[in-house]
Amino acid sequence: MSKQPQTLAQRLARAELLELEVYQSARRIGGRGDIWINANESPFNNSELANINRYPECQPPALISAYSLYSGVSVDSIITGRGADEAIELLIRTFCNPGKDSIACFGPTYGMYAISAKTFNVAVKALNLTPKYKLPSDIVSQTQGAKIVFICNPNNPTGTVIDKADIEEVIKQLPDTIVVVDEAYIEFCPEYSVAPLIEKYDNLVVLRTLSKAFALAGARCGFLMANPQICDMVMRVIAPYPVPLPVSQMATAALSEDGISLMREQVSSLKACGDRLSDALQNIGAKVQPANGNFVLAEFDSSKVSEQLQTAGIVARAYKDPRLANCIRFSFSDQADTDALINVLTQ
Repeated sequence: MSKQPQTLAQRLARAELLELEVYQSARRIGGRGDIWINANESPFNNSELANINRYPECQPPALISAYSLYSGVSVDSIITGRGADEAIELLIRTFCNPGKDSIACFGPTYGMYAISAKTFNVAVKALNLTPKYKLPSDIVSQTQGAKIVFICNPNNPTGTVIDKADIEEVIKQLPDTIVVVDEAYIEFCPEYSVAPLIEKYDNLVVLRTLSKAFALAGARCGFLMANPQICDMVMRVIAPYPVPLPVSQMATAALSEDGISLMREQVSSLKACGDRLSDALQNIGAKVQPANGNFVLAEFDSSKVSEQLQTAGIVARAYKDPRLANCIRFSFSDQADTDALINVLTQ
């Protein structure tokens, strides 16, 4: 009998994972009964939260179902875990051989792609976005040999976006490379999401989080979305219980109809405050990038402004990257914070 041809995920995964006997936690094994003594749990619940003395599901069905309904991506193409940061590490652990493979990312961008790779002894092709913060035209030659290519869209810290058509072209040009699109800020510009392309391309991974628009940064809940074959390989290395029960319940509630409605109201409010802030920054002579996330990047005499902000007790983000030497990133906040910030800047 001839062997079945390997999927892209199987070809790119670390070889030892193909034969790995995956750890079967108590919840993965499951079972039916009235007395549960298969997981070395305590029988005593000392909390008001039901079942907190029991281990949670590895992939809570209610949470996965809620995010599937919200994102339009099928349940078998979604993995949830401790924020998008864990998803970045899981992808590198699954597909990159330490001391041999590499990833590629385009700066200035989110620093954890490179840091996560380096902590696993995976090389980093630190490439550059164009002066207008777009992808380079020779992306195929620049990323040659990389197992994973990370694209942050909207990009952090610039706030700029890359058109969906351009990202799709990259996905098509790199059929044997995993293209990861980090959509942490996509709720602020949902029209740029490439999640609908997951069913079309087996090398596309989309990362999401509830930390930004859904206001759950402290809960640490994110999502990896990809074709089921990639998800299957990632599930071989994920921790037995990546989502604590309280987090799962909070996240599921946030993804309810009322929760999504509240999120959209708050996104609208943040964008309005962001527009006011962007106008104020331009009025004092700053060069401001288009704000497609919940922040704006401004370029000016940053040392003087940093001193003003520090004196006023306002903490913003400056950068060591030479391309951002005179830039400060301002996260959007509520009306009171925005009024206070504008007052400091205009003085």
